Amino acid sequence: MWLSGKNFRGRLSRAQLESLLEQRTTALQTLSQQLLKVQDEERRRVARDLHDHTGQTLAALKMAAASLAYKLQHNEDTANVLCDISALADQALKEVRTTSYLLHPPLLDEVGFTAAAQWYVQGFGERSGINVTVDFARLPERLSTEIEITLFRVLQESLSNVHRHSQSSSVGVCFMYHPEAVILEISDRGNGMPAEMLQRLGEGCAEVGVGLAGMRERLDQIDGALEINSTSSGTTLRAIVPLTPVRDTSPRCRNYGTFPPPPISHFEERSASL
Repeated sequence: MWLSGKNFRGRLSRAQLESLLEQRTTALQTLSQQLLKVQDEERRRVARDLHDHTGQTLAALKMAAASLAYKLQHNEDTANVLCDISALADQALKEVRTTSYLLHPPLLDEVGFTAAAQWYVQGFGERSGINVTVDFARLPERLSTEIEITLFRVLQESLSNVHRHSQSSSVGVCFMYHPEAVILEISDRGNGMPAEMLQRLGEGCAEVGVGLAGMRERLDQIDGALEINSTSSGTTLRAIVPLTPVRDTSPRCRNYGTFPPPPISHFEERSASL
């Protein structure tokens, strides 16, 4: 069953619109509180990583420098210490670079979403041990900065959910281009999502978790749609972002099911079997 974050169709009465507005206001307030909590937890995680990893590497580097000074004073061989200092400096640079790239990869600004996404997916596979297959369409031109950042954050959160919750040994990432829209699709072969969570997401509740709610809100801001198809055999998530202006100014009433079939048929066939 495909569940779309924009599955409201038809005309709503004034009472229904007021009720929907009240629900959305409450959901946004809850999401805002959750985002602040997540932001604080993320800062703690970064601080902990810097202290436990980079901090320890720099401490070892300082001790190696002290050892080098001692050996120089006593005219002892310094070759081994110099090798240790070089290795520790390389390790510290790697750790700082990794932390910086995960927060905001410079590739996203320099060469765009496609290159940054493929770099991130490759690193995700190496860090998690999950087998990742990628299929990225070529773009005739770069997307807007807002769309690129949104798609990259959706990709990050989706792969994080696969790693934390799905227990899947493999995941497929597909990026499709149409003149009307771009589609980012992430498919796993894990446990699937509980039916009640899918229902809450379709109702616009923030209680589904800050990750899914955050993806939905990010896509809403650029007139996009979030679709999730989940069974006991796995989950497929789609982020659909229109590239052309949509005539209907009510984002909740748009039907994104009218796009032509994705050109990457073999990926679609594999996803349909999930």
